[in-house]
Amino acid sequence: MESTGPESAFAQYLLDRALLSEAHVRQATQVSLDTEDAFARSIAKLGFMPESVLADALAAFARLPRLDVPLKPETGFEGISVEFLRHHALVPLQMDNIDLAVAWANPLDDAGVRGVEFSTAREVRPFVATFSEVDSALQALEPAGSMGTQSQIDVGKSLEALRDLASDAPAIRLVQRLITMAVDRRASDIHIEPAEGAVKVRFRLDGVLQDVEELPQSFAGPVVSRIKVMSQLDIAERRLPQDGRLHFTVNGKEIDFRVATAPTLHGESAVLRILDRREVELDFQRLGFDPALLSTLQGALEKPYGIILSTGPTGSGKTTTLYTALKELNRPDRKILTVEDPIEYTLAGINQTQVKPQIGYTFAAALRAFLRQDPDVLMVGEIRDRETAEVAIQAALTGHLLLSTLHTNSAAAAITRLLDMGIDDFLLTSTLNLVIGQRLVRRLCAACREPYELSPAMMERFGLTEEASFVPHLYRSVGCSQCSGIGYTGRTGLLELLELSEPIRRAVLSRADANAIERAGTDLGMRTMFRHGLALATAGETSLEEVLRVTRSVN
Repeated sequence: MESTGPESAFAQYLLDRALLSEAHVRQATQVSLDTEDAFARSIAKLGFMPESVLADALAAFARLPRLDVPLKPETGFEGISVEFLRHHALVPLQMDNIDLAVAWANPLDDAGVRGVEFSTAREVRPFVATFSEVDSALQALEPAGSMGTQSQIDVGKSLEALRDLASDAPAIRLVQRLITMAVDRRASDIHIEPAEGAVKVRFRLDGVLQDVEELPQSFAGPVVSRIKVMSQLDIAERRLPQDGRLHFTVNGKEIDFRVATAPTLHGESAVLRILDRREVELDFQRLGFDPALLSTLQGALEKPYGIILSTGPTGSGKTTTLYTALKELNRPDRKILTVEDPIEYTLAGINQTQVKPQIGYTFAAALRAFLRQDPDVLMVGEIRDRETAEVAIQAALTGHLLLSTLHTNSAAAAITRLLDMGIDDFLLTSTLNLVIGQRLVRRLCAACREPYELSPAMMERFGLTEEASFVPHLYRSVGCSQCSGIGYTGRTGLLELLELSEPIRRAVLSRADANAIERAGTDLGMRTMFRHGLALATAGETSLEEVLRVTRSVN
C-alpha cells in the first residue's frame, strides 16, 4: 500500500504471517480506493480469509481483546446516529457512568471511537468483532420504518433511467473493479446473478465456481446495464437473452470478453467469459500431452486429409486443443480456414469467420463456401447436426484435413454419436483418423499439497481394487497463501486418444456400441482419461477427488 498508516502496517502484518498474498493486498487496496471502503472490510468482502480469522488478526495487531460472547447491542443507546456507527463499524454493548463497551470491526480507524468518546463523555472499551456481526447488530438498532429510505430508481420505467444508472460513477467503478479482480485472479468467467434481496457475484476459477461477494439488490440494474452499454447491447431489451463482446484494458493489457445476458426471476443475469490470450498456452505439453500422446496426435496432423475430432463437455479445453493444432499446422505453404461460433482468439496467418445463423450463415453453409476457396486445412468450431457432419465428411473425402469438436463423454462415444446422426459407417471409417477425449482437472498447489496413503476401504469405495497398477500413495489439497487457500492452482488435461486403426474400423462397421469400441481401443493400448488421471494423482499433479469429479461418468 502507498500510505504508511495503520492500514499499510496491517497489510505488512498479514504478509509477514502468510495470511495474505501480495496480489491480494494489492487487490484489496484497489477495492478500498474504488469503493471508499475500509481496507479491512474490503478483505472481508473479497473473501480472501474467513471473517473470524480476519478479526483474530485485527485483534492481535491492535492488541485488543476479541469479543468471545454473542454480540448483544445496547438497544437503549441514543447518543449517536446508527449511520455513524455503521460507517465506523461500531456497536455499543454496555454503558455505565464510567465507560462504554463497544464491538469494533475495524480497529485500524480510531476516528469512530474518538467520536463516541466525545459524544458520550465516557471512555470506550473496544472488543474486536467481525464485520458481519457488527452489521447484523446494527440492523437491530435501526429505527422502525427507516429501512429502505435511500432513493430507489425503478430501472424499468424508462430507457433514460437505465442510461443514467449505467453511466453512474459507482456502477462504472464496480464493473471495472470486478473485471480487474477477475483478471488478476485468472478467472475464466464472471457471473453476476440477481437473487432475492441481493446480487451474487461468482468467479469460475480453474473450472470451479466460487462466491466472490454479495452486492445490494439496488446494484442489479446499474451493473448489468453498464455491462450491456460496454458490450453495445440493447439496454432497453430485458425480456430476451443477448450476446455480445467487449474490450477492456486491465493493467495495460487489452483483453476481450464474451458477454451473455438472460432474464431471470429476480432480474437480468450476466456472464462475462474472459478471453485473455496471455493465459492461453498453445503448447501441447502444457495441455497435458505426454510424449506418447503427442506422437500419436502429430502423426494424425501430418496426414494430408481426414478428420480429427476433440470431444468433451463445455469447458474441457476442446477449442484450446484445436487452436494449438492449428498453430502447429500454420505454415506459409498452407491455407487454413476456420468457422467458429464465436471466434474466441485471433490467430495470425489464419482466415477466421464467425457463423450468423440468423441470416442463414450456419456451420454447414460457411464450410461449403470455404471449400470453394481451395483450403488445405479447415477447422469447424462444432459438429452439431447431420448437415454439418456430412459437409465435414465431404471435405475429408476431397482431400482436406478437417478439425472439429463434438460434445460427447468419451472418444468412443463420438463415433456412435456420428452414426446416430445418420452418417454412413463406411464413410465414417474412411475419413475419421483420430478422436481426442479430454477433461480438465485442477493442479494441486505444489507449495502446500499433503501426501497420504489410500486405505483398502477407500480403494474399494472408489472402485480402484481392480486397478492392479494403481499405487495408493496420493496427495490431497490443503490451502495456503500462494493458492489463496484453495489448495489448487492452474489446470491440466486428462486425455484419451482413439486412433481409427483397422480393428477399430471393423468394430465400427459391425455397429459395436461405445463400450465395445472403447474396449477395442484399450486392448490396442489406448489409455482412458480415468487411467491418465490416476497416473497424475499418484505423481502429485492432482488429487483423486479431482479425477473422480471429472471422469465419474467415463470410468
